[in-house]
Amino acid sequence: MASIGEASEDKVKQLVTEIGWEIQQLSMAGCYWLSGSTVEHVARCRGLVKVNLSGCHLTSLRLSKVLSALQRLRSLAIDVSPGFDASQLSGECKATLSRVRELKQTLYTPSYGVVPCCTSLEKLLLYFEILDRTREGAVLSGQLMVGQSNVPRYQHLRVFYARLAPGYINQEVVRLYLAVLSDRTPENLHAFLISVPGSFAESGATKNLLESMARNVALDALQLPKSWLNGSALLQHMKFSSPFYFSFSRCALSGGHLIRRVIDGGRDLRSLAGLNLSGCAHCLAPDSLLRKAEDDIDSGILETLVAACGNLRHLNLSAAHHHSPEGPGRHLCQLLARLCHLRSLSLPVCAVADSAPRADRAPVQPATHAVPRGFGKKVRIGVPSGPDPFSGQAGPLPSSVFWSLLKSVPFLDRLELIGSNFSSAMPRNEPAIRNSLPPCGRAQSVGDSEVAAIGQLAFLRHLTLAQLPSILTGSGLVSIGVQCQQLQSLSLAHLGTMGKVAYTSALADMLKHCKRLKDLRLEQPYFSANAQFFQALSQCSALQRLCLVSRSGTLQPEAVLAFMARCLHVVVCHLFTGESLSTCRSLQQSLLRSFQAERPALNVVIFPLLHEGLTDVIRDVPMVHLDEVTLFKSRVAEEPPNLWW
Repeated sequence: MASIGEASEDKVKQLVTEIGWEIQQLSMAGCYWLSGSTVEHVARCRGLVKVNLSGCHLTSLRLSKVLSALQRLRSLAIDVSPGFDASQLSGECKATLSRVRELKQTLYTPSYGVVPCCTSLEKLLLYFEILDRTREGAVLSGQLMVGQSNVPRYQHLRVFYARLAPGYINQEVVRLYLAVLSDRTPENLHAFLISVPGSFAESGATKNLLESMARNVALDALQLPKSWLNGSALLQHMKFSSPFYFSFSRCALSGGHLIRRVIDGGRDLRSLAGLNLSGCAHCLAPDSLLRKAEDDIDSGILETLVAACGNLRHLNLSAAHHHSPEGPGRHLCQLLARLCHLRSLSLPVCAVADSAPRADRAPVQPATHAVPRGFGKKVRIGVPSGPDPFSGQAGPLPSSVFWSLLKSVPFLDRLELIGSNFSSAMPRNEPAIRNSLPPCGRAQSVGDSEVAAIGQLAFLRHLTLAQLPSILTGSGLVSIGVQCQQLQSLSLAHLGTMGKVAYTSALADMLKHCKRLKDLRLEQPYFSANAQFFQALSQCSALQRLCLVSRSGTLQPEAVLAFMARCLHVVVCHLFTGESLSTCRSLQQSLLRSFQAERPALNVVIFPLLHEGLTDVIRDVPMVHLDEVTLFKSRVAEEPPNLWW
């Protein structure tokens, strides 16, 4: 659909009635507001080859009716929710499923879903979103429900991908899928990826599976739980043909292991398009038991990596301290500048700092003036003496290694600068985090001028800036707003000194230029979401989704209502602040009462951030918004490129 929420019940029915017979590909992903009876109209599109119904409400019987009519279907995406019963699928439905080659299945209940019926599967994507407890607190079981005894058949499988949300039940259920896979490894398997938060212990079945893959298949893409890789020689024995994606996220992988087991294994890595080393604290350092995470990287290891993977398009080095040593040409930014094909990049803030404090930069001193918590009367705060960020090239200094890096990758589409110690206050299934770790000391030298350097990226569409303690005025944000005219999503978190919000005036100036901005996520303690803020935000005429996370923050209900009335495309309004529960509930009810009828997709969540009931509120947020906006995470090289159409 062209815009979130534009597909009303009547529009969908009309579209299907008028041109349904012509449609071969249809995505209704995230259309959570449509009724099952409306989604059922998809059955009229009898020529469909690909259909994405993720996030749509469909009972087993309705799904059966839809699929029974789609005899040409080869690609399918669905949700499997509590109450799903495979025994209710008709023979015609199962015949359609037997011809499906690509299946994306999101599980909200322990089940094989429709996988056992898909006997021709070549690509299987599994998303495990099963909660450990019911709302009443009852512990759920990972055992499959009655009627789920039929097991998957993987003989034609080429791609296996599983992404797990936190929780032990998700791990229990994925083991059932893997047990079948371990019995007989498909000979055509070329991509095997399992994304698991936290630890996920190996079992006898998984060890057999990995040994079988090492013997029998040549992979093009690999991602494994960190505990399966840590301390093992598995990588050394794996065979790769033309690898296009590796993820070693959060693995205890040293630079020596990376060089010996991946690069020096005689492999041609020119085909590698995506590499995720997020959370790999020692991946750019030599083997050493005495090394600390904050010690300097080994530039030789990074240089070897860059030379071997010269065609990389997506690189994630976040969630680690990558401090560059002294010496010309040895800085991380200078070496990464050779990767001219990069389209997305995620770096820790401390990685873009100069190797040592520059002589031309005065040390940042904490502002001693009283700084307003939000938009209001402008107060001049202390700014270190130096060049004006907007006087020609004096702002983003050409001598800066970060400025030079961005000049070398002009077609960057997504950029993330995330503090190596940053953690969002919005975790997945636990109460909000009340305390956060202080930023890395080297990140103190990264401030407004480095942010201004991002303005070079004329094609930038997605930007994340998190935990930059030396943001003083936020002047670099204005440079981005003026020059990055393609910007569609913006995530800002913990900018400047904690407890003070000094960049609100610059943010207002930035927003007036962001005419294509669709998503804004702002996480900032003590933020005042007042009339001035929402007035500035109203100038983002394309805005669709807003998420504000602010411990001890405040908001003005009248300003929120006026903003929603002006911004007609906004369908997501998530505000988690320090306001009282009664204030939040009153505002949420007012918004729904005023705008739900004309915006059927409207999803409003106004709730105190530190309230004990937050986890129950979060579980009701549609997955498309929870995954893309509400929760903070690094998205660069999160999964292989073009994993799903």
